[in-house]
Amino acid sequence: MSTEIFETRESQVRSYSKNWPAVFEKASGAYQTTEDGSRYLDFFSGAGALNYGHNHPELRDLVVDYVANDGVAHSLDMNTPPKRRFLQTFQDIILKPRNLDYKVMFPGPTGTNTVEAALKLARKVTGRQHILSFTNAFHGMTLGALSVTGNSMKRRGAGIPLTNSSKIPYDDYFDGDIPDFIWLEKVLEDSGSGVDKPAAVIVETVQGEGGLNAARMDWLKGLADLLKRHNILLIVDDVQAGCGRTGRFFSFEEAGIVPDIVCVSKSISGYGLPLALTLFKPELDVWEGGEHNGTFRGNNMAFITGARAFELFWSDDSFQEELAGKIDELHTGLEQIAGHVKGATVRGRGFLTGICYPDPDTAGKVAAECYKRNMLLETSGPKDEVIKVMPPLTISSEDLQKGLQIIEESTLAATGNSGEPSRLRAPH
Repeated sequence: MSTEIFETRESQVRSYSKNWPAVFEKASGAYQTTEDGSRYLDFFSGAGALNYGHNHPELRDLVVDYVANDGVAHSLDMNTPPKRRFLQTFQDIILKPRNLDYKVMFPGPTGTNTVEAALKLARKVTGRQHILSFTNAFHGMTLGALSVTGNSMKRRGAGIPLTNSSKIPYDDYFDGDIPDFIWLEKVLEDSGSGVDKPAAVIVETVQGEGGLNAARMDWLKGLADLLKRHNILLIVDDVQAGCGRTGRFFSFEEAGIVPDIVCVSKSISGYGLPLALTLFKPELDVWEGGEHNGTFRGNNMAFITGARAFELFWSDDSFQEELAGKIDELHTGLEQIAGHVKGATVRGRGFLTGICYPDPDTAGKVAAECYKRNMLLETSGPKDEVIKVMPPLTISSEDLQKGLQIIEESTLAATGNSGEPSRLRAPH
């Protein structure tokens, strides 16, 4: 069928469809199928919104049954059985086993909206305006979230000055030449620094859009300790790195920290349905009724699938342990592939990982070669110098190895490397 209507009527602001012009009609597990019947292995996962793959059968059936039985589709923040079940299951399976005590807020159902809510709450609680964020950070496309985002192209889209925030160096920004937090600690302790104490610091444990920079656990712990000493709130943006993407449900668990506020979205519904949570310590719940709201903050179908996803994947340690094996498999394969290109390095953590190439143009060429081979793979980083590898967490070992083989072949083709592909671990 014709694709002309996309070119003539849809705005130029679209992005993914320019690089992947196929018309996708169906999807299941780790694959999408076009309307002409071509299958594409999906190592994009809806930018992290599909951690459990496309159309998980049990979650799909729950949605179908709910709609068929006239379940309430839209309810703002009114009470419904699906919301009760979601909150109860989230408390029992996710929060309590991790000794976390967070109030749950449902902002508008997007990642940028949970960030907006977090920034507003931090300012309201502390009475301070300034927010610190990090070099190469990405937190969303609305004005507040853009103000704490580092990417210059995305910031330009605001059209107005983005104020009340400052950027500080992310982990290893100076390649280890300068001690961690030396500037921040100095100005916070010096009454003559002229730097106002911020309300909060917002951080990604892995900078997904910023080039897959992964913070060390001791760096995160040091940041949390420093902010606690100075009564500054710590916000962790777990929109992309959360829901198991880095190996545990929350990406900060391994660091042994408890953020004051946590932003969650993307895969929290378990099915790709829009939903976002802003989690915060109970003493921070100073909102007045309706002070931050949104028409679509009560997505009952997302509540249904989200609650069941907690039960299916996080009721015990079995899924996390299985995922750990796949993470090792993925990183081993990527290290082998990076070895084909001098200076290429593996970045990221868990299933939020990829390869950074010394020539910034290489990543885009590799992604294009992957698309030619029926695989979806995006790039990230300030110069799009990193291929971003995000398979579904539920992917089979066979499909994981198939994807690694495509990435390897694409890397060799994109770099003009005449060497033979290494035999990655055989599928089983």
